[in-house]
Order: sequence, then structure tokens, then C-alpha cells
Amino acid sequence: MKPPRPAVQQKLALLPEHPGVYLMHNRQGTVIYVGKAINLAQRVRSYFHASAQEHPKTRRLVAEIADLEWILTDSEVEALILEANLIKRYRPRYNVRLKDDKRYPYLKVTAEPFPKVLITRQMAADGGRYFGPFTSTRSLRETLDLLRKLFPFRTCNRTITGHDRRACLYYDLKLCLGPCIGAVDQAQYEQMIAQLVRFMGGETEAVMDDLKQQVTAAAARLDFERAAQYRDRYRALQQVMERQRIISTTALNQDVIALARDEGNACVEVFFVRHGKLLGREYFVLEGTSHADEQEVMAAFLQQFYTNAATVPPEILLPEQVAGAEVLESWLRSRRGDVVYLHVPHNGPGRDLLDLAADNAAETLRQLKAQWALDKHRSEAALRELQTALGLARPPVRMECYDISTTQGVEVVGSMVVFEHGSPRKSDYRRFRIRTVTGQDDFASMAEVLTRRFDRWQRVTAGSLKGSRGTQAWAKLPDLLVVDGGKGQLAVAVSVLERFGLRERVPVVGLAKRYEELYLPGRSAPLPLRADEPAILLLRRLRDEAHRFAITYHRQRRRKRGLASQLDAIPGIGPVKRKALLRHFRTLDAIRHADESALCQVPGISHTLAAAIKQYFDS
Repeated sequence: MKPPRPAVQQKLALLPEHPGVYLMHNRQGTVIYVGKAINLAQRVRSYFHASAQEHPKTRRLVAEIADLEWILTDSEVEALILEANLIKRYRPRYNVRLKDDKRYPYLKVTAEPFPKVLITRQMAADGGRYFGPFTSTRSLRETLDLLRKLFPFRTCNRTITGHDRRACLYYDLKLCLGPCIGAVDQAQYEQMIAQLVRFMGGETEAVMDDLKQQVTAAAARLDFERAAQYRDRYRALQQVMERQRIISTTALNQDVIALARDEGNACVEVFFVRHGKLLGREYFVLEGTSHADEQEVMAAFLQQFYTNAATVPPEILLPEQVAGAEVLESWLRSRRGDVVYLHVPHNGPGRDLLDLAADNAAETLRQLKAQWALDKHRSEAALRELQTALGLARPPVRMECYDISTTQGVEVVGSMVVFEHGSPRKSDYRRFRIRTVTGQDDFASMAEVLTRRFDRWQRVTAGSLKGSRGTQAWAKLPDLLVVDGGKGQLAVAVSVLERFGLRERVPVVGLAKRYEELYLPGRSAPLPLRADEPAILLLRRLRDEAHRFAITYHRQRRRKRGLASQLDAIPGIGPVKRKALLRHFRTLDAIRHADESALCQVPGISHTLAAAIKQYFDS
């Protein structure tokens, strides 16, 4: 066993005997592992003991450690929270982590006089009610469509006064109650939203009892049209109930979690049981599990999943006990605000549920592996076609595509999207805010983006960018560089590559949108490839992803610009206070509906200024 590097030995001697989180770096300054400990000195030094080296994962990890860093916390629970956040931020290769850990979608009920129900990818402390996370946006949209038929909430951005002359088409389609024209008042609308929230929480019988009473009350008032609406909603809800699986006669609230593993892959299945009914299930794929035992995998999943979960149930069923269960329970208790138990049932209904979840996890993993194999086969075939068509020395395993997005020269941005082996590598995506170009000049903007990208490559290879965020992504050169555009954009890319001495090392092509034509340097005519060939389809997918990534960033910049311009109109609001308001409330609607006491919670906002903000929006 090799002794630690001198820099690491010095850090080991300085480690405190205190709770905290430790970060291990490799020679490039990249974080390769994040861990927590109740005693940092004992835990970190244990990695370098001879007994720890028997584990292949630990042996490889220790061989790469070039530097150590730690952060002290007041308790092991605080360390657990910080560890989860750092794993999400750095995605270290030796940690067990959620695969494609993007922001999962949630269902949100907004906090406003006439609430809306929408899909969001970010939870905020804005008074709204959240449900999730969900893994499939498609299934969540189907849920949203069902909810709208059961509970016709509004989707418009109108200011609801109840005095509009006409409602929109959704009112005629019975997909909105029409509060804008006064068809329902605020109390009636909020009663329906409360039923929706209870339905999402599994209280289906209570909602049906409410609807039955509303039918009776409306009929007694001789309001037969309203009674018919409640009756139709009751019948639709009855059909939904018939499809829900009854798990228990008691009103249990549980999450049932099972794990399936195969050939280095791991899939976790979560069953959501609310009020004794199985409301739904989600699956999550994990990375970095090859040499981790099941306790470590499950503990890592619980930590990362419940960091983002909208709700924590009082009981979580697990196939076996996890390491650090007491700390996890303490943390979950603080998140829920009440007692939480991690329970391992050995028989009875709980064990049956776990077995069912395990069967589903194994089947999900089998289907995923089959899909991954099929996708890999298709991607490899497309890459071989590209190699042949472009005359490359090898298949272009790593491809980078660049796009520019703007609206009449306002908020010009660029995107860099990376595919490896034909699949997106989102951790290497980058976006650029154009700095040196005034107005709309796509060629100059593309030149700036590519120059900044390869300048970073040059600085990483020279060692002057060591330790900066994402240095590994900048250090890799693409096997194929794709620009969104025709001959003009291609010429710009060639010019930048020549400036950095990369013309012979980095092949480059331009993909023009209009006729999906592929242009190569030195050729006036596009390459004759059919639009349905796998090679072109792969390039189109890459280009479309670059366009999506660029336009999303552009819209975000424009939206912030619009918010800023409205807030700047309020006397006393400058750039610093505007930024503080947006950071605290996230949206202009949230600022508009906040009361003075909530506004005063923002740093720098006095009672006088809060009153001015409230008066501005009220008027």
C-alpha cells in the first residue's frame, strides 16, 4: 500500500475530532468523493488503514486522492444535509447518486386568491402546495389533465374580478368554473381547490362525501345546474376510486421502497401509500453503485430523495435496515415536523408490499436495460455511419453542438451541448451570455462562444484553470464539432479552430435548419445524406437539443429583464433591492401577492418601502 501524498498527509494530521463533511479531490482539483462523519479525524484517516484497502472501491478512491477539504457542522444531522447538497452540486464519481439528477417535476397549487395548478421543477417557500417529485413529465401531464376534469381549475393569467364580460373557451368546455365572470365566488372556488389537495393526499372518500353534500345542498336551493355539475364530478371521482388499489383497511400513510440491482445497475422503486390506498409509484436509477453494498445504496437514496420530496410520510418501509438509521430518522423528523419511522417488516401486509415493490423494481430494471441496449445499438450504428460519411479516423464518441439564441439582438446567448456515445451528457452542457457583440450578429456571437470554449481548453491544459468548476469538461476536445447553421457559421468555426491550432485535431460540420443540409469545410455543396438516415437523425437530435438549451436560457434572461423593468419602476427599488426581492420570492406574482410583513423579511426592504411596493401593485 502506497503512503498518502505529502499534501494529504499534512491534512490528515490537521483533521479535527468534530462532526462535519469531508471532500476528496483528485490531481485536477475535481471533487471525487463527499462523505459525512461524527468524528472527521477518525473517519477520514480510516480510509488509509490497511484493512480499508481490501475493498476495491476504497483502494481506487485512495489512489486518486490528491487533496482534502472539510466543513465543520454542529451535528451529524447537519452534516447529512450538507453532504446531500454537496453530492447534488459536485456529482462525485465515487458517491452513490441519482442518475440524471435534474430537477424532477412537481405538481404545484399556487398561493393566490384563485389558485392555479401547474407543473414546476422547483419548490419555493412561496406558500404554494407541492406534490412530488415525479420522474415522468408525461405521466404528470396526464395526471394534470385528469385533475382538471375532476376539479376545473383556471389556467389563465387574468386578474380575477368576477366582472369580465366573457369567459374563455375552457368555461364552455367545463374545464374551468369561470370565476372571471362571477360564475363562482372565491369561497366556492377555494372549496374546490381544497378538494383537489385532499384528493392528491389520498383522502378520496372525504372528497366524495363533500361532493355528495354539495349535490344535496344545491338541489335543496333548486340550483339544479350546479347540482348536476357536482353529480358529474362525483361520478368521475367514483371511476377513479375503482382503479385505486386498496392496500389496508387502516388509514396508513407510507412510502414503500425496494431496490433491484444487476450488472452494476441499480433501480429503486417507491410505492406511495396514502390513507391505505396505493396512489402511485415512481422509479429512480442510481449511479456509482458497482462496489457499494445495499445498505450504503439505500441510505444514499433516502438522503437524496427526501431532500427533494414535497412530503415525508410517518412510516417508510425498507427491505433491510440501513447504516446510520437513527441519524436519518432524526433528519426526516426535522423535515416532516413529526415522528418518522424507518421500518423493516419481516411478515404480514408490509412484507407483501415490499415484495411487490421489489418485483416491480426488478421488472423496471429489466425493461430499462433492454431499452439502453437498443439505444446503444442504434447510436453505435449512427456513429459508424457518421464516421464513414465524414471520413473520420474513428467514430465521433464525443460530439459538441453550438447554437445562438436572441430576439432582435436582445439578451443574446449561446449554448454548448454535449453527446457522448450518442446520448446527452448534461453535466458537460454550458451556456454563454454574449459579452462583446452589440445587436444581432450571429456570426460574431458564434465566434465569441467558440473562442471562450477553446480558451478554457487551452488554460486547463496549461494548468492555469486548475480547480475551477467543470475543468474536466473543458479539458476534453470533441471528436466532432457541430454548429447550427450553414456555410457562414461553419466558416466562423473553422477560423476559431485555426486560431487555437486545432483545425487538424477537431473535425467540424455545419447543420443548416431549412433543408437539414450538412456542410463540410472546403465543399460548396452540402453532403448528400438522406433526411431519414440514422447519422442525420442523430445530428438533428444533437442540434435540436442545443437549440432547446439556448432558447430556454434566452427566455430566462428575457423574463428576468421583464421582471427587473417592472420592479425598477417602483421608487426606492434599485439593482440590489430588486435582486434581493427576486431571490426571495422567485416570481413577480409572488411579490405582487405578498403582504407588507412578508416583504419586510427581504434584506433591505423597510416598512416604508414595503408599503410603497404594495401600493404600486395594488394600483
